[in-house]
Amino acid sequence: MKEKDIYAELSSIRELMERSSKFISLSGLSGILAGLYALAGVRFAFRLIDYQRAIYQDLPYVNESEVLWPLVIIALIVFVLSIVTSYWLTLRKVKSGNEHIWNPVSRRMLAAVAVPMITGGLFISVLLLKGEYAIIASACLIFYGLALVAGSQFTFNEVKWLGMCEILLGLGALFLTEYGLIFWAIGFGLLHILYGSIMYFKYER
Repeated sequence: MKEKDIYAELSSIRELMERSSKFISLSGLSGILAGLYALAGVRFAFRLIDYQRAIYQDLPYVNESEVLWPLVIIALIVFVLSIVTSYWLTLRKVKSGNEHIWNPVSRRMLAAVAVPMITGGLFISVLLLKGEYAIIASACLIFYGLALVAGSQFTFNEVKWLGMCEILLGLGALFLTEYGLIFWAIGFGLLHILYGSIMYFKYER
């Protein structure tokens, strides 16, 4: 067997092993779109806050009881749009490669991601109920980052670095709570666009 054939055989074996141990059908384009959704959501949030300030101009701060739940709804819309888009684009990518989206690896990845995501969701719900609004943006970033790090062992290594950046941003937001929306925009918006672009040009072009 020629040396070139040996290298080709080894490459095929490595690719087969990677496919059996890692979920490599994530779409970079879904990351870009999720980032755009997040930036659009932040834009609406700032417009809402400006509107509240115009109405309650005699107050030094935004009326939290009036603005809180619309902000929560905006965040939920961004989250649902991102999940649906990611699922649809990943499903399309999987089908084009004659694979299955629900396999042992994707199920293990989902299980790893679910623990920090569910814990974070419950933690943020408690913050909302107790009126501790200042650190909600930070909590979103930290628990999302933990979920990415947990799931990264079953997919691309870039996911781990995205998760680490989200965690660092979340920790930074703890010290600058008045800029929570800015940190949120950077973490869920700009970082997602950067991550999605890297994934797209590295693995999908």
